Amino acid sequence: QVRLVESGGGSVQAGGSLRLSCAASGYIDNRNCMGWFRQAPGKEREGVATVYTGFGSTYYTDSVKGRFTISQNRAENTLYLQMNTLKPEDSAIYYCASGVPLSGTDWCPFTTGRYNLWGQGTQVTVSS
Repeated sequence: QVRLVESGGGSVQAGGSLRLSCAASGYIDNRNCMGWFRQAPGKEREGVATVYTGFGSTYYTDSVKGRFTISQNRAENTLYLQMNTLKPEDSAIYYCASGVPLSGTDWCPFTTGRYNLWGQGTQVTVSS
């Protein structure tokens, strides 16, 4: 069973940057989706950014477009999330996940139910 382990979280001031990493303990198929999700206290887990591992197609939720960048290193089975211009509302536990795309496409939805492998999460706190 492949495990996902996140790292890179921390506390920063608004406007700062963080880079999250997600290391997979084994091979991730190139027809999978990998994604970053986050959950703030009292809120549901939401998708932040996803990537189709085969083509490298990337998708972002509107609130992070232009600020966050998802990338992957296939050779090292590692997923990244570069977060710039952080805002207090970005504060949450960030999770890495692996799942399946919409059948026959490279679209990786933000629906948490499509992701069956999750990391333990890493805390991101942004102060104003």
